[in-house]
Amino acid sequence: MATANTAEKGVGLSILFVVVALLGALVMFVSAEEQLIAATGFAVAIVAGSLSIAAWHVFA
Repeated sequence: MATANTAEKGVGLSILFVVVALLGALVMFVSAEEQLIAATGFAVAIVAGSLSIAAWHVFA
C-alpha cells in the first residue's frame, strides 16, 4: 500500500531553489558589466537549479 507524503518537502524545496535560481539569474543579467558578480550569479543559478531537481527526486 502506498503512503502519502503529507509534508510536501520536495515541492516546497524545489520552489525555494527555483526562486533562488531566478534571483541568481537576475543578478547575472543586471551585473553584466562586472564579470565576477555575473559569474557568481551564474554559479548560484546553476547550483540552485541542480538542488531544485535533486530535492524533487529525493523527497517526492
